[in-house]
Amino acid sequence: MSESNASGGFRPYAALATGVVCIAWSAIFVRWTDVPGTVSAFYRLLIPSLVLAPTWVLDRRTPRVSARTLAIIALGGLFFALDLALYNTSILLTSAGNATLLGNQTPIVVGVLSWLALGRRPAASFWLGLALAVAGSSAIVWADLSRHVQFGAGDFMALGAAACFAVYLMVTEQIRASTTTLAFLRLAMVCSTVFLYVITRLTGVSLSVPPGRTWPALLGLGIVSQLGGYLALTYALGHLRATVTSVALLAQGPLTALIAAPLLGEKLTMSLVVGGSLVLLGVGLANRGGRPSEEANAVLGEAADHKPAERISG
Repeated sequence: MSESNASGGFRPYAALATGVVCIAWSAIFVRWTDVPGTVSAFYRLLIPSLVLAPTWVLDRRTPRVSARTLAIIALGGLFFALDLALYNTSILLTSAGNATLLGNQTPIVVGVLSWLALGRRPAASFWLGLALAVAGSSAIVWADLSRHVQFGAGDFMALGAAACFAVYLMVTEQIRASTTTLAFLRLAMVCSTVFLYVITRLTGVSLSVPPGRTWPALLGLGIVSQLGGYLALTYALGHLRATVTSVALLAQGPLTALIAAPLLGEKLTMSLVVGGSLVLLGVGLANRGGRPSEEANAVLGEAADHKPAERISG
């Protein structure tokens, strides 16, 4: 039985919620590091890649991945590497509010690309939910935006990160019909790690890690945010469309703010409460477009039309 058919309707959403919670910690861990954004991004991927290394030998049931599938995974890995490099750097160059708002514009890019490139016009509920979620995100960071109204390099990096992550989500959705969660994640993270290493070499950034709090923060970034978060997210993308998943990821904004309140001493304001409520309402509305089983069947059906031989059991 394939992965998509093996799970009930609740599991993809439970995995998506788990992924959102884990990824919401990433900004906290990045703030706790004392290294450039590209360096924290590199170790974020290197650490879980090493953790998963033994599974290459133990996971004997996974068939060999075709050259075409590997090329698509590598493409997704490149865009995810660019996403992390740009976003982690933007957090250090612009205000946290700007980086959060601009870096979470992924659903807009995913919706438009799904419509133009794949001919899948999102339902009206998606666009209404997206509008509410974006409005909520804007309300959360309104006070910060009022103090930082001019766009700089960090702001454009955050926007670039959103576009790169949108491509990664769409690539993952397409290829997940022909590979398992673990097999995809192993290959994607190794590819992204290699690309980030090249980026650090080309930019002349040192990969040395200073003593103190940076190593624990990098371990949290790699184990919690990357390994835990993207295991759950990759599983969810095998059953849900990227449009639905990208909107749900907007919930990480208010969650990050809630986590930052006790850990970083940031205050919970009325704008956060109102904005967070709008984000969660928008996420729920956008997810009314279809049940997990229906989304999974649609994705698998599209894959079967192109390469039915590549579908494997989970």
